[in-house]
Amino acid sequence: MTTNASSHPKSINSICLPLNTPDAPLSIVGGKGLNLAALTHAGFPVPGGFIVTTDCYEQFIEEAGLSGWMAVQASAIEDADPVALAALSDRLRARLRAAEIPEKVAAQIRSSYTELGRPPVAVRSSATAEDLPGMSFAGQQDTFLNVIGDDALLLAVAECWSSLWTARAIAYRMRNDIDHAAVSLAVVVQEMVQSDTSGVLFTANPLSGRRSETVIDATFGLGEALVSGQVEPDHYVVETYSGIILQKLLGAKATVVRGLAGGGVEEQQQERRSEQALTDDQIAKLTETGKRVAELYGDPQDIEWAFADGKLLILQSRPITSLFPLPQLVDDADLNVFISLGAIQGVLGPFTPLGMDLLRGLFAGISQIFSYEATLYDQSLLHSAADRPWVAVTGALRNPIGRLIFHRALPLVEPGAAQSIRKLISDSRLEQSPFNPRSFARAAPLLSKILKSAFRAFLDPELFAQVTFDAAEAHIAAVNDKASAARTLDQRIDLCEWLCYNAMFPVLLPLFIPPVIVGYASLALLSRLASMLSHLRLDISPHLALDLTRSLPNNVTTEMDLELWQVAKLIGEDPAASAAFVAANPELLAREYHKKELPVHIQAALTKFLEVYGMRGLAELDFGRPRWREQPLPIIRALQSYLTIADESAAPDIVFQQGQQAVLQAADRLANAAAETWNNPLAGWLVRQLAKRVRALAGLRESPKFTMIRIASIARGLLLESGKELTASGVLEEADDLFFLTMRELKTLAMNAPGNWQKLVRAWRETYRNEARRQPIPRLLLSDGTAFFEGLSPTEGADEASLVGSGVSPGLVEGTVHVVFDPMEAALQPGDILVCPGTDPSWTPLFLAAGGLVMEVGGMMTHGSVVAREYGIPAVAGVDRATERLQTGQRVRVDGGSGRIELLD
Repeated sequence: MTTNASSHPKSINSICLPLNTPDAPLSIVGGKGLNLAALTHAGFPVPGGFIVTTDCYEQFIEEAGLSGWMAVQASAIEDADPVALAALSDRLRARLRAAEIPEKVAAQIRSSYTELGRPPVAVRSSATAEDLPGMSFAGQQDTFLNVIGDDALLLAVAECWSSLWTARAIAYRMRNDIDHAAVSLAVVVQEMVQSDTSGVLFTANPLSGRRSETVIDATFGLGEALVSGQVEPDHYVVETYSGIILQKLLGAKATVVRGLAGGGVEEQQQERRSEQALTDDQIAKLTETGKRVAELYGDPQDIEWAFADGKLLILQSRPITSLFPLPQLVDDADLNVFISLGAIQGVLGPFTPLGMDLLRGLFAGISQIFSYEATLYDQSLLHSAADRPWVAVTGALRNPIGRLIFHRALPLVEPGAAQSIRKLISDSRLEQSPFNPRSFARAAPLLSKILKSAFRAFLDPELFAQVTFDAAEAHIAAVNDKASAARTLDQRIDLCEWLCYNAMFPVLLPLFIPPVIVGYASLALLSRLASMLSHLRLDISPHLALDLTRSLPNNVTTEMDLELWQVAKLIGEDPAASAAFVAANPELLAREYHKKELPVHIQAALTKFLEVYGMRGLAELDFGRPRWREQPLPIIRALQSYLTIADESAAPDIVFQQGQQAVLQAADRLANAAAETWNNPLAGWLVRQLAKRVRALAGLRESPKFTMIRIASIARGLLLESGKELTASGVLEEADDLFFLTMRELKTLAMNAPGNWQKLVRAWRETYRNEARRQPIPRLLLSDGTAFFEGLSPTEGADEASLVGSGVSPGLVEGTVHVVFDPMEAALQPGDILVCPGTDPSWTPLFLAAGGLVMEVGGMMTHGSVVAREYGIPAVAGVDRATERLQTGQRVRVDGGSGRIELLD
């Protein structure tokens, strides 16, 4: 995000502006000045004052010979080292303090102060990058209270200018990619309010996110002690629209700040815990005023306020940047529940605009399966908030069958969200709806088709698996034939929509769901049997059935990883080439691959691998994200990691073969135990039949998404061709700019409509970069704003030296933590415990080197868990804030059966 301080309208060219100046731009008055001007113009009770515009600051640093110099100095700091930042800040601010305010500027400030009546004033910084969406600059620049006289005012203004270069402000801009040279500072000068009580008001609950609650903190005297954390205030929570006070917590309010007659402030100590700072009438008035302020801005607000002589005054208002955005709904009068699709899929970052639209199209395809006519523009299942996908599940939670499905299935894919939903079920706003036979009738054809196919899959699992793969290949061939006719951008856009509505879920769900159901239903029965036997026999583990999922056949993802291992083995046949490959910079190797400059045998092996699997990539559910064939860096890093595996017994292909042997042993043990325990050979036969179905069909769990990605890659390649043509003609800057347009914008572009498409793409990319920094991401959202972030909660009496989650792949391993947020940047050492927010197939090459896996999201049936079990890697999912609570370099013990992670150091 950048802000050009010199881009303001020429019609507003005064050094100082009245506080009620209409349409004052951010580039002149800064964030605080902009908000106060809007409040004043709207008639809210704001203390009078004026704004010293950014022109003054620019003239000040230019005449001091500092223009541009400070930004260069700040940009020279490569990381946010506290000592280096403090030294830099001291050096910059010393230069500023030594400079004099230009006389023209000083005279205008004195004149405006005289027009105000020369009262005591509050002087506040107002940066042009302050209080912007998703950014919180509160407290980074200075405020001076009870300033009296010309000289004190000019000094306070200069100190505000200087505070643009505090260590904290510099570090925040660095962390959020804000150009130091593009930020300027205005100063707000307001009449000082000698308040009897003051505080802050949030028009939404900042802790729960609930938009229907107003939260007020209040204290006696000036609010400085409260905002600086020196006082324990009163805390009131109010139901905004009814005015009912839900909570009153009276604080000590022991420190009171008051203005001095000669200027400045003093602190007084007192104890007034038993006395409310606000009357109930004042609380009601504040709540109503806060509601109107929020309506003015259209977003929840953080408001500073004061009561003086019984009169309410608004001192400033800013967005509550900590709230997670909500999906936009046509009618949100009732409670709506949304679950994070990203948490289920292990993709927690934002989606590109086109990627989000095509995902909506995929869900429109689901609607059409059930005979609902829907397009990506009007489907009601998938919604967007913070540029991330959210699935509306309210209808399912109101339905008794839907509740049962959530109760059984959700813990397998996202146990943290399931735990939160169990708390929601009792909410009176989610009362069950009566059975709707019309909905059942719509689902009946699909259910009938799935049941018939599942029966056939159960009868002959190996044959059905082969038939399924053959059908998928035939479907992909048909898509390729249709795609070959799409030669223009508008034809390729039509192809994308057709794929979403007709070629993805409507084809792939009926194709792959039946065998997967049979495979995992068989596993569920065997897991229940193992659990029963474990209570009767000491030689049977309750997790024994999970051993049957190791080294599964028919799993396209593990086949891909083993193919990559073969590439590593080929490189390793030449020791010199292998050593050079491991030691080389992976970014350089990726560039050499694209230039076809790698050693011939390495270039050929990588090319062959990427021809088959290059359509995969990080967050591949987002159609707009790059694929491995475009950015092979993660594959190269994985190969470098593989080549450091010195223990032959730890080689992935050997481990995979050992897994196959372990499966045979597990099946024998379980079958023999069943036959012996119940003294019935039929029990053993049944176990072997179920195990056979697990082995033949459970591996197909990865195939639907794999097939979808293959199909999507056909359309992506065609759009990239169009992007190259538009880049060559100067319409776009990069070929993949097309993915940073919405579908409607893309269709408009295809009609050769005029427009600054490059500017639009840059704006979308800036939004995407800002959203990528957003943390944390909730698992569950309610339409009233309530956000559920937590993973699984520990049981009572849990050991503080351990973390808990859902055990998803049994086994016990000790190792060194390696926290990874992006597999493109991971340099995993063999045996490391991989700790990450979540995984999708692009992460699995790391699994072959990992000793264990810990994920913040996911459950028994999510991608990372399935692959971890196949590789025999102990894994735990749903661990609350694992990437924060575990640090790279720590030694831990991971128990993938119990879900416990023990800190060893």
